[in-house]
Amino acid sequence: MAGPLLGLADLERENALLLSIIEAVSTGPTVETLAAAVARLIVDATATDVCFVHVLDDAERSLTLTGATPPFDQQVGRIRLPLGTGVTGWVASHHEPAVIVEHKEADPRYVPFPALRGTEFTSMVSVPMASDLAGLVGVLNVHTAARREFTDRDVRLLVGIGRLVAGALHQARVHRRLAARERAHEQFTEQVIAAQETERRRLAGDIHDGISQRLVTLSYHLDAAGQTLHDEPGYAAEQLGLARGLVDLTLDEARAAIGGLRPPVLDDLGLAGGLASLARSVPGLEVVLDLADRRLPEHLEIALYRIAQECLQNVVKHAAARSAQVSFAVRRGHARLEVADDGAGFDTGATGEGPGGYGIQSMTERAELVGGSLTIASRPGCGTTVTARVPIG
Repeated sequence: MAGPLLGLADLERENALLLSIIEAVSTGPTVETLAAAVARLIVDATATDVCFVHVLDDAERSLTLTGATPPFDQQVGRIRLPLGTGVTGWVASHHEPAVIVEHKEADPRYVPFPALRGTEFTSMVSVPMASDLAGLVGVLNVHTAARREFTDRDVRLLVGIGRLVAGALHQARVHRRLAARERAHEQFTEQVIAAQETERRRLAGDIHDGISQRLVTLSYHLDAAGQTLHDEPGYAAEQLGLARGLVDLTLDEARAAIGGLRPPVLDDLGLAGGLASLARSVPGLEVVLDLADRRLPEHLEIALYRIAQECLQNVVKHAAARSAQVSFAVRRGHARLEVADDGAGFDTGATGEGPGGYGIQSMTERAELVGGSLTIASRPGCGTTVTARVPIG
């Protein structure tokens, strides 16, 4: 076919297509279902051979094939295009349509994808799916096996469809993200409750097995000293010495148990002083400090202190580092804690955890529990930097 997509002045057919798309997007389907429905409607109404719907990912760095007409629907979710790659990536980067009537292999923007069988199609139109509210959401492509001239009106129609679909896809993506966050929040709440119960059981065990038993033994020694104080003063003195030792041990265990709940150093010195004290307690590691003397709400100080504590423990255990730097600052309503070392580093993309169980999940959960975030920057041989950022409002 050499004519325009919809035939001359065929407004009725054009309106029918737009109404069908409006009906599809108004039902509120998922992103994938909506993309597949739009692809089918466009192919049926425009007499093209295939349609691809590429949606921008949440990081806005690549496009994912989210909807396609058969048989290419089997490739949905498998094809990813970095922004700027291929005709589709060019359209996304420039926010402009691209029309290729023939010889697309000669176009410098074209990149073949064997799974999409580009050599079987001659002509194509690629338009951005964008709106003022949603911004760029993705790219819409149509292809024909036979050579076809695409008129300005054809391109305008596809751009209009892209603008119409953009809003619906944007809403579907927002809904999906909110649902995912709600599920993650529910899971995290369950994990927090489980962790609290585990901590309570641990603390109860410490008190029962340690502090309580020592207090019982202490009472035996005091009873023995009291009963022999006059008749056997030497034996009584020995029992009092043993009791003194038990008191010291019990006090140490009580302090450790209290420290497990809230480090007492935070009450006395605040977060800056607590971090300085923590740095001095790390064996065999030079720690450089850059700390703002600023108090935070109690729950934030505990979270950041524990993150720093775990970071420094990991540096000693896993990093083989000579030095580390701990910095703490408050700017623009956010507190920022950073722990950087000059150790071995690791490949952050290889696994979800660093070598030896770097505790990334634990630190991330602590940051997220107070509404913040945690990032890890590391490369083999280049050290590791852990940054926690939490709101203080």
